[in-house]
Amino acid sequence: MALTAEQQSQLDFDNAARAVDRKMEAVRIAQAILMENDRNKPTGERGITASDVTTFAASIVTYINQ
Repeated sequence: MALTAEQQSQLDFDNAARAVDRKMEAVRIAQAILMENDRNKPTGERGITASDVTTFAASIVTYINQ
C-alpha cells in the first residue's frame, strides 16, 4: 500500500530529525573522547580545537552509516 503525500512528508521529516540526532550524538561522543584523551597529555601539550571535534564526529557518523 502506497503512502499518502502527508504520510511520506512525515516519514521524511522523522528520518531527517533522526539523522540530526545521530550527528549531534556523534559530536558529543567525539568531544568526550577527545577531552579524555587530552587529559592524559602533559599540560603544555593540551589543546582541542573545534575542527578536531567536528572531524572526529564526521568519522564517527561515517562509521555509523556504513
